[in-house]
Amino acid sequence: MTETNPNENKPPAAQLGEKARQETIDVLCESFARDEMDMEQFEQRVELVYRAESMEQLRPILADLPTANLPVTVAPRPTLLPESIPGHSVMGSIMGSGGRRDGAWVPARHNWAVGVMGECVLDFREAQLGHGVTEVHGFAIMGGVEVLVPLDVRVECSGIGIMGSFDHKGSVTSTKDPEAPVIRVNGVAIMGGVNVRVRYPGETARDARLRSKAERKALRQIAKRK
Repeated sequence: MTETNPNENKPPAAQLGEKARQETIDVLCESFARDEMDMEQFEQRVELVYRAESMEQLRPILADLPTANLPVTVAPRPTLLPESIPGHSVMGSIMGSGGRRDGAWVPARHNWAVGVMGECVLDFREAQLGHGVTEVHGFAIMGGVEVLVPLDVRVECSGIGIMGSFDHKGSVTSTKDPEAPVIRVNGVAIMGGVNVRVRYPGETARDARLRSKAERKALRQIAKRK
């Protein structure tokens, strides 16, 4: 009689990406900051996260934490055909509450954002990007242009702030993958600001601050223990 392998018909385990691994560590940091575990438990679980090879191995690490949710992996970014990408787009806000583009929109190769005593927001975290470089030309005059970018793109910034700010900050680190799409931001801020932020999909500015605070607290506790 032929023996049957019990694992023969099982679907392959979902592969574990670095994004899911980092998100799991972020969840552990938040739980530690809420005193849901002690330092020894925190360190043990972080070590298990680094050893994990699939999403299935992450679930037991978080299962007993009251406020923890298993991170949801982001589907691979779709590749758009060159002819489906517009060449130019313009968005402006003049003495208004602002214009916004977010969700699964298709950015042009060159995106012009102008904030004159108003604010524009370009959220690329769920955008459908083409291969290569997507340019953002931001101009803020007594107003603001905010650019939100995901982790799986490379960010390049080059701009001037005149009695204003032109900065690039991330509550998380964007990828260094040379094959990843590039978002290149340039422009001028005059008595205003052009700000680029790297953030998780769906994460608000408040969420990012709370997560960063929890991470810093956890890192300080680890440093003291050493």
